[in-house]
Amino acid sequence: MIAFAGNSLLCRLALKHAHIDAASFTTIRLVSGALTLWMIARLGRRAHGGGGNWPSALALFVYAAGFSFAYVSLPAASGALLLFGAVQATMISHGIWKGERLLRAQLAGLLLAFGGLVGLLLPGLSAPPLVGSILMLGAGVAWGVYSLRGRGAGDPTRVTAGNFLRAVPISIALSALMFSGASVDYAGFWYAVMSGAIASGIGYAIWYTALPALKATSAATVQLSVPVIAAVGGIVLLGEPISLRLVLASAAILGGIALVILERRRTAAPDRSP
Repeated sequence: MIAFAGNSLLCRLALKHAHIDAASFTTIRLVSGALTLWMIARLGRRAHGGGGNWPSALALFVYAAGFSFAYVSLPAASGALLLFGAVQATMISHGIWKGERLLRAQLAGLLLAFGGLVGLLLPGLSAPPLVGSILMLGAGVAWGVYSLRGRGAGDPTRVTAGNFLRAVPISIALSALMFSGASVDYAGFWYAVMSGAIASGIGYAIWYTALPALKATSAATVQLSVPVIAAVGGIVLLGEPISLRLVLASAAILGGIALVILERRRTAAPDRSP
């Protein structure tokens, strides 16, 4: 979870304190992530079944690009919270569309989370920038779609490596279109590499290794810590202020989503995962 939160911190650090444009950050992140995941898959002698696909790669690219461009203006804490909320909302909505019925407690949690999101985005001095917020919400929806498409697609590390590799030429095309505004200095380059190789590549590999040993409830709820870690990191490392609006919105969004997840697992069949 520290690695996942680190993506927000590294991206914000690169775009705010270094000289690198969002398109270049996206491309360098995807290239370094693809190389790292490919090496991990090769060294681990992963199964040969499933190596990604173009629709998933496109969803991955939309997430990565939206993430980078959103952090041009968004603080790390607000960005991580919006991203997490959009990912979970996408996956919960998919479950409802597939026929999943919500209990009263789950419906209350969903309404609470939605209210927190609305409260965060309402106009005011402490509201996050609207354009950045929309971009991050779009990135969250794309990551939710990517996660849904990845269920049962094969070895997750190898599939993710394949999708990263496919997303690279799309990102290079974006960088080429925005070449006139390109700017990459030494610090920005290495922040992007760390985001791709460590926070993304190694982070995903660790997560997929640990996942089979976690109960479904634990795996879902532990992800609630990501926006909190990003918020603390933003305050300590980037000197970002914390507002009462953000605290209340975080409590509502994370608490509401936790209620939906916990109630779903409590009423589901016993977990038979390895």
